[in-house]
Amino acid sequence: MAKASAAIDQAIPKMSKELCNRLLMDLERAKRPVLYATKCSLDNAVYNHKVGYLTPGEKKVATELNVSSVKKMSRAIFMLEVLLRNIDTGAVNTKRELYYIAKGYVKGNSKFKPLDFADQDESDSTIDFICELLECYREEVNCYANDRGGQTYSQQLVVTETMTDGETAVIDLSKLGTSPFQPKNRPQSLKLTARKKIDFCLIVESEGTANTLVANGFTKRHNCILLGAQGVPSNAVRGWCKLIQDQLEVPLYFFGDLDAYTMQNIFRTLKAGSAASLIRNSDYSAPEVRFLGVLPEDIKKYDLLAYPVRENDAAEGRALKKAQDALRNDPFFQDKKNKGLTEILSWLLKQKIRCEQQAYFTVNPLDPTMPEKIIIEKIKRGSYV
Repeated sequence: MAKASAAIDQAIPKMSKELCNRLLMDLERAKRPVLYATKCSLDNAVYNHKVGYLTPGEKKVATELNVSSVKKMSRAIFMLEVLLRNIDTGAVNTKRELYYIAKGYVKGNSKFKPLDFADQDESDSTIDFICELLECYREEVNCYANDRGGQTYSQQLVVTETMTDGETAVIDLSKLGTSPFQPKNRPQSLKLTARKKIDFCLIVESEGTANTLVANGFTKRHNCILLGAQGVPSNAVRGWCKLIQDQLEVPLYFFGDLDAYTMQNIFRTLKAGSAASLIRNSDYSAPEVRFLGVLPEDIKKYDLLAYPVRENDAAEGRALKKAQDALRNDPFFQDKKNKGLTEILSWLLKQKIRCEQQAYFTVNPLDPTMPEKIIIEKIKRGSYV
């Protein structure tokens, strides 16, 4: 959601030129060039609950020109030229489009053949490498992931968008019928206001469950915002949640599954960002969001269906292993301010069970509003972490 400024548009080409000049000077001196990039991994992540999100430490990754690194460095310069042209012309591209643009150059000129990308993962990693070198967002080099913001419903929220030409568009979500509002995963100038006081924002892990709650009348009975997060939140979802947090200053609650994957990959990413995006977390995290459920005590209180985690399943086995590593090494879970979340993750590792958000629908199958009643009861009672 962050909008690139004219100053950034000028700074990135300047930094790029300085980087390339340094490489040329080293080569002319018969010296091996070295590139230093911010290390975007958990062992370089710093968490301070007063800041509220993961930030990069001082570690850098050095890439020295040699036989094994020459392709990586050459690809970076090749892709950097494409990105700089976009800044110069004002063009934008998705990551997938950039992959095909690069493939087109390779096919059109045989001298580029050694730089060819076998698949999009290779071009994506090159773009990430460039951003880590320049310490910038990929959005600042006019590159966007091809994903959309969370489906958002509300009878009270009004969004005013100011276009690049100065014109404005006003979107009253109460007038959209059954259609959701979805912010773009691109810079947008959005101003949020409320027709009536908004009591809370409910972020639902499953887009399907969010849609079901809306279909059953949730947003008509409550002055709220309801948002489907689509699993692991994209930059668009994370930026949108931060915008709601900062502009409306309403309580944010996350409603999702009770399992190790949800705690460390979905909720932690929404609340504090991720290790892979240390450079971007300041604009793509919502530190004020609380974990509403499913909570461990909900299983007994509401007689929810929970079942054992299959440790022989590859995905679930990896999730458990990552959870163990998170408890030992993740600064987010090690912070005393997040003790409640750490206790849930420890409980999941010990009990080795999981309970999905859809279990609330089985509490009273004859009452389709029962999940809504439980969610509202939990909010009023303060049953969240």
